[in-house]
Amino acid sequence: MTTRQVEHEITITAPAATVYRLLADVSHWPQIFPPTIHVEREQTGEREERIRIWATANGEPKNWTSRRTLDPEGLRIGFRQEVTTAPVAAMGGTWIVEPLGADRARVRLLHDYRAIDDDPQDLQWIEEAVDTNSTSELAALKDNVEHAHAAESDDLVFSFTDSVQVNGAAKDVFDFVNEAGHWPERLPHVATVRFEEPAPGLQSLEMDTRAKDGSVHTTKSYRVALDTRKIAYKQVTLPALMTLHTGYWTFTDTGQDTAEASSQHTVSINTANIAKILGDQATVADARAYVHGALSANSRATLGHAKDYAERKH
Repeated sequence: MTTRQVEHEITITAPAATVYRLLADVSHWPQIFPPTIHVEREQTGEREERIRIWATANGEPKNWTSRRTLDPEGLRIGFRQEVTTAPVAAMGGTWIVEPLGADRARVRLLHDYRAIDDDPQDLQWIEEAVDTNSTSELAALKDNVEHAHAAESDDLVFSFTDSVQVNGAAKDVFDFVNEAGHWPERLPHVATVRFEEPAPGLQSLEMDTRAKDGSVHTTKSYRVALDTRKIAYKQVTLPALMTLHTGYWTFTDTGQDTAEASSQHTVSINTANIAKILGDQATVADARAYVHGALSANSRATLGHAKDYAERKH
């Protein structure tokens, strides 16, 4: 069997310990790394953890389970896939953070991998995916670490949640949100949907939605349905005012025949398009208010119709 080894690296203007902390905390990866859709910690320990990752590889959504070994003193994180997805037969590697002084660090990302049946085309596919994702992730890591604490950045990224109380079962609310292929018949603001589920619980949702002014906007998201309690998503085709949009729906039974459903959003504002969309005098605060209002309106509309659906079933 052919085992290929490859290394990518980048130099970052930040303390090595700061870079390591960001790599060690996988909960923020969907916001930092473009390929990452969602991450779940399945097992955690002081030095080891098992994580399940949903991410794109060569534009295709995939998921796998990895065991990570954390070495905060050595500034290293080893990883090895325990449950792989075709065409990968084996995949592992190491993140290595090397101090280059008080405020500079080199990050090296090492991979080793094998393809199922040693297939040459599959090896080529994996090589392209590893190269594309590694390059993208290192660039995003550098950008995030170097600019995350810029004066205006706290204003650009924000999160909010909309919730609704339901006289019914959480499972029925989940079904409404999960069955996005039916949204054009069920949601007035959704014009058309292209919905696929290439693997159980892993969904691709491309959607044309109508705004209040009658205009139609196309967005694409990848979604991960985690049993019936949560659907996490990452938008990959974004409206002009956003550089990032992730979030999740949650569904919780709160008592006998009552439930709560929530829609959480994390957004980053695209400052380059504020003037074009909202006018020359518009500020970051105006953009935040506009985006918050638009996303909340859609979330509340979906939650409201999901509530009606669940209560009719009750």
